[in-house]
Amino acid sequence: METQMATSTATEERAVVRTMRRPKIMIVDDDPALRHALHVRLRANDYEIVSACDGYSALALAQKEQPDLVLLDLGLPVCNGLTVLKHMREFQELRSIPVIVLTARDPQANEMRSLEAGAVAFFQKPADNEELLSVVRICLEAGRTFAGRLPS
Repeated sequence: METQMATSTATEERAVVRTMRRPKIMIVDDDPALRHALHVRLRANDYEIVSACDGYSALALAQKEQPDLVLLDLGLPVCNGLTVLKHMREFQELRSIPVIVLTARDPQANEMRSLEAGAVAFFQKPADNEELLSVVRICLEAGRTFAGRLPS
């Protein structure tokens, strides 16, 4: 009984700490200008930001940082965005992190593939800033247990 209570209390404490800190968003894009623009925009909305410029770094950073949300480009060097997304869904500790695909790639060919791979939303670059921020807020408010898809 004591062990069960201690485990329950520790879980509740982690949940409280998570809600007290600023949400962490990981930007994954090989374009430094876009990473910077997203960084500035998201920091202005009080989000903590980490970023990666290729697929391999994105997976390693996601495991280390455990972001609350990922903005993911599909056209990445080393390991493309769809592969990153599929690997994220295979790792237990990354599985529940909402991923929003933000790409310049053809939406006709990639939107359904992205959603089927586990993305919660798909945006074509350049994305409408307010719409993107709205979807980011919805995902973060829903928490890491978000399992559905949002309209693109």
